Amino acid sequence: MPYKLLYFTYVFALFATPLAAQMADARVLVQVFADDAALEHATVYFPDLGLGAVTDGGGQARFTNLPVGEHLLEVSYVGYFNYQKRWRTTPGDTLLIRVDLQPQLLETVVVTGSMREQRRSDSPIPVDVISAKLFARNPTPNIFEAVGMVSGVQPVINCNVCNTGDIQINGIEGVYTQVLLDGMPIVSGLGAVYGLMGIPISLIDRIEVVKGPAGTLYGSEAMAGQINIITRSPDDAPPLAADVMTTTWGEHNVDIGAKLRLGKAMTGLLGINGFWFDRPLDKNGDGFTDVAQQQRVSVFNKWQWKRPDGKVAQLGTRYVAEDRWGGQTHWTRADRGGDQVYGESIYTHRWEVFGNYQLPTVQPMFVQASYNTHRQDSYYGDVSYNARQAIGFVQAYLDRDIGKHRLLAGGAARYTHYDDNTPATATASQTLLPGVFVQDELRIGRHADLLGGLRMDWHPDHGPVWSPRIAWHAHLGERQDVRLSAGSGFRVVSLFTEDHAALSGAREVVVAETLRPERAWSGNLNYNLRIPADRWFVSVDATAFYTYFTNRILPDYDTHPQQIIYANLTGHSATRGATVQVDYSNAWPLRINAGTTWMDVYVADAEGVKTQQIRAPRWSGTLTANYTHPASRIAVDVTGNWFGPQRLATVPLDFRPAYSPWFALLNVQVSRTFKGGFTLYGGVKNLLDFVPAHPILRPEDPFNRTVDDPITNPNGYTFDPTYNFAPLQGIRGFVGVRWRGN
Repeated sequence: MPYKLLYFTYVFALFATPLAAQMADARVLVQVFADDAALEHATVYFPDLGLGAVTDGGGQARFTNLPVGEHLLEVSYVGYFNYQKRWRTTPGDTLLIRVDLQPQLLETVVVTGSMREQRRSDSPIPVDVISAKLFARNPTPNIFEAVGMVSGVQPVINCNVCNTGDIQINGIEGVYTQVLLDGMPIVSGLGAVYGLMGIPISLIDRIEVVKGPAGTLYGSEAMAGQINIITRSPDDAPPLAADVMTTTWGEHNVDIGAKLRLGKAMTGLLGINGFWFDRPLDKNGDGFTDVAQQQRVSVFNKWQWKRPDGKVAQLGTRYVAEDRWGGQTHWTRADRGGDQVYGESIYTHRWEVFGNYQLPTVQPMFVQASYNTHRQDSYYGDVSYNARQAIGFVQAYLDRDIGKHRLLAGGAARYTHYDDNTPATATASQTLLPGVFVQDELRIGRHADLLGGLRMDWHPDHGPVWSPRIAWHAHLGERQDVRLSAGSGFRVVSLFTEDHAALSGAREVVVAETLRPERAWSGNLNYNLRIPADRWFVSVDATAFYTYFTNRILPDYDTHPQQIIYANLTGHSATRGATVQVDYSNAWPLRINAGTTWMDVYVADAEGVKTQQIRAPRWSGTLTANYTHPASRIAVDVTGNWFGPQRLATVPLDFRPAYSPWFALLNVQVSRTFKGGFTLYGGVKNLLDFVPAHPILRPEDPFNRTVDDPITNPNGYTFDPTYNFAPLQGIRGFVGVRWRGN
């Protein structure tokens, strides 16, 4: 009897176990996301069961009839860290699993280095990229502050009263930096001072930064480098996005973006940005506003047409209106232009239109065009400066592959109209600058490229201006790249549109001679190393650079305390240095980016005597760190910049230091992402509360009425707001909400 019982027990177990397992099987739904967006074509795999699937357009992969028990789940996608975790299925239930993949190394597509789309790792020219995700880590109302996340790129405040500024690359003044909007030279001249404000951050896809001259492709002004602001494609934009932020200082910023559709062939973007700051704060007690008061509105619109074979057709426009003033805190509109209460008041109206069209030809041929007008009605104390500028640009080029050659050839023309009410502009200036260019990128074997190019621009006063360029790029295996490049750039000076100090009324402007075009010759050596692993990734990028200037025009503040003297440099000037930047990320997820730049920026006279350039620190660095807790979706961001001593604009017998101290600007943010695309964020800017001391000399006498009084002014000081090296805005809190519709 016992034997029969054991036999029947064995038979029952043999047949009943799979039946029970089948009845107890579970269902599993895996949803895969990256940056809160569903990820299509991700691989979902249960290795111990041999079952796998690929996610659909909604980022979902479904499994049915999975045996009950503990199973290992693996999720992978190119460019992201692999996900691994054991999950236990329960009988008859549906298990919903959300997987957030963390970026490892995404092959960003860049265009600025060679005017064609290519992977960043394949570009012969090194390109730094600031993505939209980096903007969110340190929210700002404009791109002026955002570009400071790149090592060697420094936003500089040029005026302590109205807070205008520019962007230096490798210590070279902002007037030598060319700013592009979707690859076209929109922002220059007057726009270089005020045109950077009001570009809606929500509509920017990325910012590409190229260091060093690129006159071969972009012509005049591309001497220190290029900053290319690339807006989103309407196809990739969310239906609706909004970002609202306010600070404890009373700054309010609203950013709204919407995706538009007109029929089946047209999609568009509409962006509206508004910034309001109307609190004349004076926390350093000098009687002047610490930050200029601003009311600004900007409207951006871009359309894209779908054409056969995917050919490009885009048209965009932007309008900016701004009312800005800074000065003595009791200044009112009634004091505008007067000589009783000092204020700097600027009204700006700016229109831009730009387009890109690919011709219906077999070989890729493109026509790009842009036009912008900039009107400025301003007073610097009782000095009036009214200016109008219009810039038209058209360019046509061919992009063709011929065997191992990638040929880029074309022609361009740039028209500039400028007029103002200063004595230096007796009549309006009109300049037509046509040019032709050619560039060839030769593939040498499987692991190297050689790029060469030449451009000739014809200036009506100076004749032909040649701009050559050469670059070599080699892949040293899969993880290392070396780039060696050299090139030339030039710039025709429009003094009063570019140097705000010449308009402040604080000093007399002296133009000592007829100014000749400036030239720059530059070279750099770049090395990139990538070290990937299963759970972490490290990238090291190191660059050594050297730029040599001739005919350079620098403001001379030292010869006479009441003058700014402009002339072509009889000697030469140079900037040399090195930058090292390290990126680290892991699957926790923790991301750290840190960079250090050493520079030696000097001016040498005809006898070879060197003087360090103003506001060019020998040492500087950047830091960006992010940790996101996957379960709670709480993120902590730390961003900042640090600077070493830099020479400042002092006057004879100045009691203020001639060099700035070491200092750091540190920001901290905590954010939480909720379902439905909402993100709540808040934090502190300038956490260390660093503010320069004595930024304005003799603020009690801005019109220099008692400058000759030996008792109250024994050193003969005059009103001077040019002593600056850091923002005057101290510690402040901020809070905001960001929403991205699906």
